[in-house]
Amino acid sequence: MFTLLRLLKIVIVALRYRLDELVLSGIKHPFAYTLLRIVRFGRPPRTPRGVRLRLALESLGPIFVKFGQVLSTRRDLIPLDVAIELALLQDRVPPFPSDQAAASIEAALGASPHTLFKHFEVDPVASASIAQVHFAVLHDGREVAVKVLRPGMRDIIEKDLALMRVLAGLIERLAADGRRLKPRQVVAEFDNYLHDELDLIREASNCSQLRRNFSPETGREHLLMVPEVVWEYCATTVFTMERMSGIPVGQIERLRAAGIDTKELGRAGVEIFFMQVFTDGFFHADMHPGNIFVSDRPETLGRYIALDFGIVGSLSEFDKNYLAQNFLAFFRRDYHRVAQLHIESGWVPPNTREEELEGAVRAVCEPYFDRPLSEISLGQVLLRLFQTSRRFNVEIQPQLVLLQKTLLNVEGMGRELDPNLDLWKTAKPYLEKWMHERVGLTGLRKQLDKEAGQWSQLLPEIPRLVHARLSRPDYGPALNLELTRLRKAQQQGNRLLMLLSAIAMVALGLAVWALTQN
Repeated sequence: MFTLLRLLKIVIVALRYRLDELVLSGIKHPFAYTLLRIVRFGRPPRTPRGVRLRLALESLGPIFVKFGQVLSTRRDLIPLDVAIELALLQDRVPPFPSDQAAASIEAALGASPHTLFKHFEVDPVASASIAQVHFAVLHDGREVAVKVLRPGMRDIIEKDLALMRVLAGLIERLAADGRRLKPRQVVAEFDNYLHDELDLIREASNCSQLRRNFSPETGREHLLMVPEVVWEYCATTVFTMERMSGIPVGQIERLRAAGIDTKELGRAGVEIFFMQVFTDGFFHADMHPGNIFVSDRPETLGRYIALDFGIVGSLSEFDKNYLAQNFLAFFRRDYHRVAQLHIESGWVPPNTREEELEGAVRAVCEPYFDRPLSEISLGQVLLRLFQTSRRFNVEIQPQLVLLQKTLLNVEGMGRELDPNLDLWKTAKPYLEKWMHERVGLTGLRKQLDKEAGQWSQLLPEIPRLVHARLSRPDYGPALNLELTRLRKAQQQGNRLLMLLSAIAMVALGLAVWALTQN
């Protein structure tokens, strides 16, 4: 009954916002065209399709809002106007009752929040579709933020995901562009995101890893502040962390009033992003202004503060090397190298013509280089490359899509802080240094240091292994003799089999002849 009612609501909302027109316009069939004219009543909708889709998703509730947010990152699959509009979706929902939050904390941690904490604020400070946050004070005086998962979220998510899978299957079968859009793959990707966010222990682990990557031991603590995880007050439905305070990065006037250099802040944001991607291979993948603050305390003035670690990206050494070489090739306008990298990566079919791919890449990148560097969007260049790659059947890797989405966030945030921010100029020296450290003598020394522990165990064994190998009898002649015997035996067996087959055929022929004579 719930499924039928939910499906009925989806149909009503789709008709209200004329999404039927959006779907039918993508089906190339005379019947669909006729039906489209009927539902339009002879007039097309006045509101742009992206706006109508955004309003419809907001009407359907927080899970569909989150789906729209994830869909907005797949600009390699959906039209740009729709992606831009979906990026405006806001994940804001009313808070759930505080007594339910207290009950969830007690069920997860074994005691009520008023026992666990010296002080627990009943009213939440923030509320989203998956969880809400309450401020509290530990018995030792530390101020913390307690994130509590919404009750019953898993059941709601599973029911809505089941409907999304059905709708995705229909789109894939009916829409002319359905297979290329890969709707079922997008829903599966959204499924992974949601279930990751439902496990707050996973989010706490992401937070802990990011904090370690910017700890004083790394020498980067002046760039980014990450809250400390209070593990004894964490569970799959509760995440307790150090309370952080600052100014949202989008409030430019407040930042300037606090004496923060916004131009330097913009450059630092780019450096933090490339450091996470190329040095750590582990990056905060939800860096929109609502999750990034700037410290206004005198001792940490101007440092970024990262919050909400539900979505992070990971890159392998291969991915990092591939991306760095691609970026450097773009900077140098070496389109031939970009084409080579795509083919070497194995993401392009092996029969792809290198010069054809080079020409397509040149057509994407060259127009940008006629503009001042400060007007070039690195994220948009990457997006255009992803879109161009469709005709070459390039398999876009999920981690690179997540990276492209984060890069667009970082670039937009940086240019809001400093409209003249030259992302390319800021990134190029860092990438060149990174490549030098990887490929040059510095990189070789680091790799040797990394492998030294393993080698220290293997090197003492080498003399014994060499002696054992040299002392072993030479079985080569005996093996060759045995192989010769086996080859002769096989040949004899083949000849015998052929003789028996010939005899059988003659016998069969005689039997047939005898039967026909009778």
